[in-house]
Amino acid sequence: MTPADPFGADALRESTLLAWRSSPTRLREDAATESDLAVAGYRDRLLTELAQNAADAAARAGVPGTMRIRLDGTRLHVANTGAPLDRAGVQALSALRVSGKDAVGGPAVGRFGVGFTAVLSVSDEIELRSTTGSIAFSAARTRDELRAAGLEEPERGLPVLRLVWPIDTEPPPGFDSEVVLALRPGVDGDRLLRQLADDAADLLLELPALVSIELAGETVTRSERPLADGLTELEIGSRTWWQYSAGPSARWLVPVVDGRVRPVAADVLRAPTRSDEELSLPAILIADAALQPDRRRLMPGAALAHLADGYADFVAALPESQRLRLVPVPGFARGEVDAVLREAVLWELTGNPWLPGADGRALVPGSAVVLPGLTAELADLLGDVIPGLVGPGLSTERDAQPLSAVGAHRIGLAHLTELLAGIHREPDWWGRLYAALEPLVVDSVAAEELAAIPVPLTDGRTVTGPRTVVLGHDLGSPRHGIDMHGVHWMRLVHPDAAHRLLGRLGAGTATALDVLSDPALLTAIEDVDLDDHTATSELADSVLQLAGAASGAGDLPGWLGRLPLPDADGLLRAADELLLPGAPLAGVLVEDSPFGTVSSALVEQFGEAALRGVGVGWGFTVLRAELPTGPEQDLDDEDAWWSTLADDPDVLLAVRDLDLVDADAWPEALGLLASEPATSALLTDRLGYTAWWLRRHARVNGVRLGAMRQADDRTFEGLLDVFEHRDAVALSGVLAADRVDGVEMAELLLDRLADRDRDPSPAVVARTHRLLAEATAAGVLDLDELSPPAAVRTLSGTLADPADAVVLDRAWLAAAVPPELLVIGDLPSAAGLAELLDLPPASEAVRGEVLGAGRRVSAWDREPAAVLAHVALGLALPEGTLVVHDRLTVRLTGAVRRDVELPWWVDEDGRTHCTERGLFAGTDAERHAD
Repeated sequence: MTPADPFGADALRESTLLAWRSSPTRLREDAATESDLAVAGYRDRLLTELAQNAADAAARAGVPGTMRIRLDGTRLHVANTGAPLDRAGVQALSALRVSGKDAVGGPAVGRFGVGFTAVLSVSDEIELRSTTGSIAFSAARTRDELRAAGLEEPERGLPVLRLVWPIDTEPPPGFDSEVVLALRPGVDGDRLLRQLADDAADLLLELPALVSIELAGETVTRSERPLADGLTELEIGSRTWWQYSAGPSARWLVPVVDGRVRPVAADVLRAPTRSDEELSLPAILIADAALQPDRRRLMPGAALAHLADGYADFVAALPESQRLRLVPVPGFARGEVDAVLREAVLWELTGNPWLPGADGRALVPGSAVVLPGLTAELADLLGDVIPGLVGPGLSTERDAQPLSAVGAHRIGLAHLTELLAGIHREPDWWGRLYAALEPLVVDSVAAEELAAIPVPLTDGRTVTGPRTVVLGHDLGSPRHGIDMHGVHWMRLVHPDAAHRLLGRLGAGTATALDVLSDPALLTAIEDVDLDDHTATSELADSVLQLAGAASGAGDLPGWLGRLPLPDADGLLRAADELLLPGAPLAGVLVEDSPFGTVSSALVEQFGEAALRGVGVGWGFTVLRAELPTGPEQDLDDEDAWWSTLADDPDVLLAVRDLDLVDADAWPEALGLLASEPATSALLTDRLGYTAWWLRRHARVNGVRLGAMRQADDRTFEGLLDVFEHRDAVALSGVLAADRVDGVEMAELLLDRLADRDRDPSPAVVARTHRLLAEATAAGVLDLDELSPPAAVRTLSGTLADPADAVVLDRAWLAAAVPPELLVIGDLPSAAGLAELLDLPPASEAVRGEVLGAGRRVSAWDREPAAVLAHVALGLALPEGTLVVHDRLTVRLTGAVRRDVELPWWVDEDGRTHCTERGLFAGTDAERHAD
């Protein structure tokens, strides 16, 4: 039975055979052309070409395009829905050089044109089944026709797609057309299916008329969902793309994973299916572009730049944080087409607004400014300072390259510092700016770039650079609650702007104590206009707040006492001329003391600690002076104390106003001094001004403190009176020392030794004489400042006329001189004592002549009694001559005139005379003399 021929296939075949018979050259040309298209132009494009035909059929029919691909043994079946085969299509298939394109609802992508030759890559026996009729192409039947016509088979092979035969086979139910390919021997069907499966998703992306491709039982579908700003979300299988149609000429797509775009690394121009024109753009371009017949390359001279129109709108439609991912980064173009398109895309991006600004508006990149590391906080602060500032989401280091590619201007911290110069903002704005900038200062280079950043001060000024300012350490915190606005004497950072970044940039730090110790404050105090109530009140408030914060941190400078404060009557007086209400100091001062009482309102507002810190009195006030150079502290009798110092002290601490104590109130005043830690510490410093002044001037019961002793100090017992006071132990430094420490002490002791109403023991007398002599020898005493006493205390305890008394300086004279004439200290210091008392040494005032010859011993070791004496006393035997007497009588002349019997004597020649009993006495005396 002859098959129906609705498309005139038989006539077409006869016409082609007639042309070949008429011109064998035409046969060879057709064979060569078909071979070239199959082997070169349309290699590896089997599914692409069949999908294009299917998409065009669906578009013609206005239905969603579907494809089904299956393998039946060695036969590959590719079915599709859409417009069925028609006469024009059959003519296009068999004509080889003619395409049946027709714009139906938009540009057609190809309908049975030369691309169908791709089937020849796997098959020589092809059927095209359709609901309107079916045809076949066959290499075997074409060969038979050539033989029947007497034509030779061309060297390049048979032109299989030139001769068409009608067939009766229909497409499967549910489909309008089906291409059936009998696979050529050697073609692996399963492998072919896998290759076709790899192309399925791309084809659904490129050909919007297709919605699904079923292959080997698995179906890949495409769905669309409109998004905001012209974006469309495409889902094909498990993959997602965002699509943007930039006019009729181009569609842009980018893969999306978990809501974030994933720029493509490399792709090709798709027009609409894949060509061989390589691109390095970050998005897929599907464009209406003029391709050569094999659809692999662009036609020479084809216009391209217009395809980039709208790319900026595509980028602007993306989330702000992802826009830069679609900026082509610098790199080598993959070819001429890529170079043109890259340049056009960058030009499009550079001149159109799409870059997110810090103020929320889209910026044209060419006029945008980028601050690397910008944060949301920093952007909020700088939005009106830097016009065109790019938002923080696109200001990271990884964004630098794409931003540079589109012409955005990058600035650093140094340029930012320049932009900040001269602007006026509240201090808290600057504080928030420093906090926002801190994360950007990662090294010394960044710190140097911010070296000139403006800094607001407490006095309302804004200065350049942190290196000249000081941070008030914790002064503006709620814990202290200090209003720092009145601190104008120091370049102090406003507390609302204070931030640790300024310290990193070179700002100093200052505690409340540091601020109060600044010499500029002294100048401010001295220069304040006492007639300006506002100025004096602000200065006082600032200083007193700081004094409260500095409580316990250390001694405040004494000159803070000059701070003018209101007294109880509202009159301004220096702080150190005021007392706190109920101050115990008021009870020990003279009636006409210059002190007033501070305003009770100040006490309520700032507290007693702050007022005491600046010198307002409660007890005695301690003056502190750093590196003083002389008696310039206005202390009583300061010149005299200063003359006692060998060197200027590094720090002078002294109790003020001791000269204002009432003479009868010293017991109470001393108790007050001992009760305060600051003043009691000075009472133990004997060399310090305070203890010195009290010893010299303070009197209890008419007696100077320096003339009294502690009860347990018996050094000068009987000469100095005991100091009776509940705080006597704490006051030890203001009483007499247990040594002779100066001319005043020496004069006192000499006077007390000559006082007939005193009855010191011989031991105290001897000890006192020794200490006086040692002080003389040590240079503590200047004898030119002392007058010889009118009477001297002798060994017997009586007072003797200095003209009669002698100082014992030789041991053997102790028994020779009467006790009532003998003044003793100890033998080593006898010369100094004699000089101090202006008395002759006994060895000079008394001469002696030994009466009687005695027994001469040539050496001490020859005398048994001498050996015994020295062994018993643990002494070495001396050298020299020894004369032993039964009775030793010496005739004394000089200050003492008499004959006296003595145990031992040393004559002018150095010989020792003694009795046997006297050997022990003389030896022991020698030991003590040594």
